[in-house]
Amino acid sequence: MPLFQKAVFSTTVADLRDLPTDSRCEVAFAGRSNAGKSSAINTLANHTRLAFVSKTPGRTQHLNYFLLDEGKYFVDLPGYGFAKAPEEIRSQWEGLLAPYLRYREALCGLVLIMDSRHPLTELDLQMLGWFAATGKPIHVLLTKADKLNRQQQALTVREVQTALTEIGSNCTLQLFSSLKKSGVQEAEAVLGAWLGLASKEERSPNTTTASAKTAGPKKRSAIGWSARRSGSTGN
Repeated sequence: MPLFQKAVFSTTVADLRDLPTDSRCEVAFAGRSNAGKSSAINTLANHTRLAFVSKTPGRTQHLNYFLLDEGKYFVDLPGYGFAKAPEEIRSQWEGLLAPYLRYREALCGLVLIMDSRHPLTELDLQMLGWFAATGKPIHVLLTKADKLNRQQQALTVREVQTALTEIGSNCTLQLFSSLKKSGVQEAEAVLGAWLGLASKEERSPNTTTASAKTAGPKKRSAIGWSARRSGSTGN
């Protein structure tokens, strides 16, 4: 049985004061709108509509919590790059996201979703640099890998690995396809270890680790997620 098959929707959080108090460990999913974030969550949970898949960028406006086990959650974050979203909504998201990612103690790692055909956008790089400063692990899922041939996949992995090496040592990556359901076991091995959820079978993650070339992660601030915003405690 897939490791996260018991996942169920738990709650939607629009204010930091409403974050679940029973959470001991949570994995957040972030990514550019339409990069395949909701589809990846659904695939990992072996569910077709656990996370809502929308063709409208920015539909996910809050933090959506999915319970995996007692005190353990997946958290679906709003997609970034939501140019069509009204300014007041973008401001609300920034006020929620920045302090959550920076200060949430239960957050044990970030899954960053990138479309394998268009990886390392400016916003992807800003998110990587910004979150790496927390010291928590980052796992990159290169989604829609079925759209690339083997040579293209290899080139993409090398390109992203090089970028992650510049970010820090606590980053891993893998190819993933929701359509073909490929890369699921590799992702389960990584995220299961973060969450302390052991699979029935011993699985070795077929992921690539980026070694650091520098002493620490480079500090970058994502657009709208400056230190000033990060210092806030809510909306």
